[in-house]
Amino acid sequence: MLRMRTTGWVRGWCLGCCLLLPLCLSLAAAKQLLRYRLAEEGPADVRIGNVASDLGIVTGSGEVTFSLESGSEYLKIDNLTGELSTSERRIDREKLPQCQMIFDENECFLDFEVSVIGPSQSWVDLFEGRVIVLDINDNTPTFPSPVLTLTVEENRPVGTLYLLPTATDRDFGGGGNSASGGGPGGSKRRLEVPEGGGGTGSGGRSSVFELQVADTPDGEKQPQLIVKGALDREQRDSYELTLRVRDGGDPPRSSQAILRVLITDVNDNSPRFEKSVYEADLAENSAPGTPILQLRAADLDVGVNGQIEYVFGAATESVRRLLRLDETSGWLSVLHRIDREEVNQLRFTVMARDRGQPPKTDKATVVLNIKDENDNVPSIEIRKIGRIPLKDGVANVAEDVLVDTPIALVQVSDRDQGENGVVTCTVVGDVPFQLKPASDTEGDQNKKKYFLHTSAPLDYETTREFNVVIVAVDSGSPSLSSNNSLVVKVGDTNDNPPVFGQSVVEVYFPENNIPGERVATVLATDADSGKNAEIAYSLDSSVMGTFAIDPDSGDILVNTVLDREQTDRYEFKVNAKDKGIPVLQGSTTVIVQVADKNDNDPKFMQDVFTFYVKENLQPNSPVGMVTVMDADKGRNAEMSLYIEENSNIFSIENDTGTIYSTMSFDREHQTTYTFRVKAVDGGDPPRSATATVSLFVMDENDNAPTVTLPRNISYTLLPPSSNVRTVVATVLATDSDDGINADLNYSIVGGNPFKLFEIDPTSGVVSLVGKLTQKHYGLHRLVVQVNDSGQPSQSTTTLVHVFVNESVSNATVIDSQIVRSLHTPLTQDIAGDPSYEISKQRLSIVIGVVAGIMTVILIILIVMMARYCRSKNKNGYEAGKKDHEDFFTPQQHDKSKKPKKDKKNKKSKQPLYSSIVTVEASKPNGQRYDSVNEKLSDSPSMGRYRSVNGGPGSPDLARHYKSSSPLPTVQLHPQSPTAGKKHQAVQDLPPANTFVGAGDNISIGSDHCSEYSCQTNNKYSKQMSKHLQMKTIAVMEEIESKADYSLR
Repeated sequence: MLRMRTTGWVRGWCLGCCLLLPLCLSLAAAKQLLRYRLAEEGPADVRIGNVASDLGIVTGSGEVTFSLESGSEYLKIDNLTGELSTSERRIDREKLPQCQMIFDENECFLDFEVSVIGPSQSWVDLFEGRVIVLDINDNTPTFPSPVLTLTVEENRPVGTLYLLPTATDRDFGGGGNSASGGGPGGSKRRLEVPEGGGGTGSGGRSSVFELQVADTPDGEKQPQLIVKGALDREQRDSYELTLRVRDGGDPPRSSQAILRVLITDVNDNSPRFEKSVYEADLAENSAPGTPILQLRAADLDVGVNGQIEYVFGAATESVRRLLRLDETSGWLSVLHRIDREEVNQLRFTVMARDRGQPPKTDKATVVLNIKDENDNVPSIEIRKIGRIPLKDGVANVAEDVLVDTPIALVQVSDRDQGENGVVTCTVVGDVPFQLKPASDTEGDQNKKKYFLHTSAPLDYETTREFNVVIVAVDSGSPSLSSNNSLVVKVGDTNDNPPVFGQSVVEVYFPENNIPGERVATVLATDADSGKNAEIAYSLDSSVMGTFAIDPDSGDILVNTVLDREQTDRYEFKVNAKDKGIPVLQGSTTVIVQVADKNDNDPKFMQDVFTFYVKENLQPNSPVGMVTVMDADKGRNAEMSLYIEENSNIFSIENDTGTIYSTMSFDREHQTTYTFRVKAVDGGDPPRSATATVSLFVMDENDNAPTVTLPRNISYTLLPPSSNVRTVVATVLATDSDDGINADLNYSIVGGNPFKLFEIDPTSGVVSLVGKLTQKHYGLHRLVVQVNDSGQPSQSTTTLVHVFVNESVSNATVIDSQIVRSLHTPLTQDIAGDPSYEISKQRLSIVIGVVAGIMTVILIILIVMMARYCRSKNKNGYEAGKKDHEDFFTPQQHDKSKKPKKDKKNKKSKQPLYSSIVTVEASKPNGQRYDSVNEKLSDSPSMGRYRSVNGGPGSPDLARHYKSSSPLPTVQLHPQSPTAGKKHQAVQDLPPANTFVGAGDNISIGSDHCSEYSCQTNNKYSKQMSKHLQMKTIAVMEEIESKADYSLR
C-alpha cells in the first residue's frame, strides 16, 4: 500500500510538472503581469520559468540583475539568469489562505514581485508575477458523517427519489470531483447490504433501494436514493446500506459511509418555502443576536405533520459557527461576529422539515453578502529596492544621488472593501522625498505600491539625516489611518553647486538704448572652496544675439537697440558652473522688462466710424463706440478722448470710448450727424490722433398718417343713377416717416352697411360698387382708416361723407347733418334712409301725425277767424281796402300810450301762429298730397314741413318766428323764384348738433332722410299729436307752380 501511494504521488507530481506552462505577456514598454502555472506538492528547485527571457532581457553580462522582492516564502530567483524556481517549502493548495474560498481553478495563485536592476542601480523596474497553483489529487472525498441516517416513509411508490448528503473533496477539478457513488462515467451505484443487515443476503444487491447520481445546475454531483420496491414499515422499519464515493483523480481516491434508512409512517405533504433563494446583506461586525432574515415555509398537513422545524442543510462548518437558525421561527441571526476580510459571502441551504412520520423537507438557498465596514486601518510596509541597503528601518543614501531616485519600496494595503479600502498615501513633513506609483497601470485599489523617490538634491552639509514619515488614510467614513517611518541617512560627497542670491532677477531697462550698455550684474556663491568655488557665467543660447555676459564678473550687456513695442519682456537663464569634479552648476532667471518711451501716436481702429441709431432714443443713451489704441505702455498709453466740434449734442466716455447723445433724435428733423473725435495720450510731450464719426438716424414709426383730403366736414354729391365703379372720392394722406413706415394702406372700417362703397388700399380712391336704390338716398358716412406699414402700425381715421341725391336742395341742411355726423359715435352707421325697411311700422305714426296736422289746421282756422272777427269789430273792415299792417305782426304802440291790461292774460300776448307749421307728406314719386285727408304712402320720406302763408298780405311768419318763437330761427323768403327754381327756407343751425330729448323723427333737410334723423321711436310718435314743437326746422320745398305761399 505504501508503495502504491508513493507511486501515485510521483505520478501526480510528474503530471503537475508536465502542466507547467509559463504564461508571460510580452513586455515592450509597459509593465505587465507575469503568469506561470505550477502543480502543488512539488519538491524544491522545480523550475517555474525564466523571467529574463519572458521579459525579453538579455542576460550573461552581469550588468542586469534580478531580485525577488516578495513571494520568497515559496519561490526563489537566480540573480543573474532570472530563473524562477520553488523554494524548500512545499506548496499545499488546500492550506493556502487565499485559496480557501476559491471556486475557480485560475483564482488560486501565489503573487510575487521581481525587480530588474540596471548597472549601478541607475534604473530599477519592478514587475509583478503570479503563479497559478494547480491542484493534484491528494485528498480523499469524505461524507459529513461515517453514519448517515435517512428516513423513508412507508408506501412510497417505486421510483421515489431521496436526496443523500453529498461528499466533499478538498481537491479541485478532476481530482476533487465530489461525485457521490463514482467517477464521471457512472450515474448509478449499487448498495451492498452487510451481513446481519437483512435484505437479500450478505454481499448481495439491495432489492429495495438503488443509488443514482444526478448533475445539479451548479455543476455538482447529487446522490439520490431511489425506491425500487414496496416499503412496509410493519415488516421492516430500517435498512442499513453501504454508500461508497470515489473521486475522478488518477489514481482515484474513495471512501464509504453507512447509510441507515428508517421507514416511518405516511406524511404526504412536504413543507414549502416562500421562495427558493433568500438573499440579504449583512454588515460585518454585527453584534451577536442581530436578526438577519426569517425563512418561512408552509405545510398543508395538520398536527404533528404540519409542525415545521428549520435546520441547516448543505452548510459549511463556518456557517454553523457564525450563524444561528431558530428551529421554530426560522429566524436567522448572528451567532458570532463576522469579519468580511475572512469571508465575504455565506452561501448555504436551509431545510424546512415537518414533524410528521416520516418528516418531509424542502430546501432553500440562503445567500448572505457581507457588507464591508471600515474596521481595518491601512497597512504600510517599507522594503528595500535595488542596491540601496535598508535594514531595521534605516536606509543609507549618498548625497549625490540624482533627483527622483527610488530609495525604497512602499506597499500600502487595506483589508476593507470598496471606498473603505481605497487608500491615499503621502509623505508628511518638509522632506526632500515623495511617493510615486510603482506601476503605470491601475491595479487593485486596496493594494498599492509606491517608490519613495528623492524630490530634491540631498546635501550632507545641510541635513545629515531625514526621518521620513509616511501616512496612509483610507476613504471610509470615518476614515482610518496609520503611519510608518523610514530613517534616511545621507552620505557625504562634493555636492555644493553655485547658488545665486535670487532665483529670479528682474530689471527695468529703457528702450531705444545704445548697444553695449550694461543691463544688470548677477552674482553666485559656492559653499565649496578652491577650484570647486571658482565660477564661470554663461547665458542661454536663445538670447545670445541680444544679450551677452562677462563669464568672470557676471555683467549682462545688451548688444542691440531694444524696442518695447516689438518685445517688451526678455526672460532667460544665467548659468553658473563651478570647476570641481564633477562639475556642478546653478542658474537664475533674469527678466528684463523694457521700459516704455512715448514714441507712438494713438491710432484709431478706423479713420471713419459709421453708426446707425434709431430716432426717439432716450437722452444720454449710447449711440456708438470708437476704439483707439496706443502701442506705448503705462501713462504714455493713457488716452483722453474729446469731441472736437463745440457741440452739446454728443459726449464721449474716456474709459470705454462710448459716445452718448444728450438729446433725443428726430429723423424728420435731421438724418445725419458728423463730427470728429480726438485722442490724446498722457506722454510728455503728448501725442494725438483724430477720427471722423458719422451718425445716421434710422427711422422709427413715430408718426401717424395725416389725411389731407377730404376734410371731415366736406361731402360728395352722388346721383342715384351713378354707375358701378364710379369714383366717389379720393382720400389723400401723407406720413412723415420713411421707407416701409410711410407705406400707407386705406380701408373702410365703418359706415358701409350696404357694401355700396370700397376703397383702393393703395391709392385711396373710393368707388361705388353697388347699385343705388330708393333706400340709399341720403347721407352716407364712411369711416376710412389709413394705416402705415410700420411695426407697430400707426393709423388715422377720417370721414368721407357721400350725399346720395339728384341734387343739393339745401346745402345748409346737409351741413347740419354733417355736423350731427361729427358728433355721432363711429360705431353707429350713417347710411341712407334706414326707415325704408321699417316704413310699414311707421304707418300708424304717419296716421297720428296726419291727425295731429288736421287738428293744428283746425286750431289755426279757429284762431284766424277769431282774430279776424276781433280786428273787424275793433277797427272796422271795408271791402277792397288794403291792409297796411301785417296782422301777423304785433301791433306797434306809442310809448306814451299804455295798452290796457287784460285781466285774464297777465302775460304779454304771443301770436297764436308762432309755432304753427304744416306737415305735408310726400308721395312715392316725389309729389305732394293735395290735402291732409289724402292717405300717406309707404315712402321712406315721411313728409315735409311747409310754412303757412296767406299770400302777399299774409303775416310774415318768419319775422314772427325770429321775434317771438323760442325755437331756432327760420328765415322764410316769400319772394317767388323764377319758374323751375326752388323756394328755400335756410335754417340757422346751432353750433353743435346734439339731439337729446323729444325731437322730431322726420328729416326736412332733403327729399330723403338720413339714418339718425329718421329713426322711429314709438314713445316719440305717441307724443306727436300732443307736442309739435320742433327743435330744428329746415324747409326745402320744390314749387311746381309760381304760386305764392298760401295756407292750405
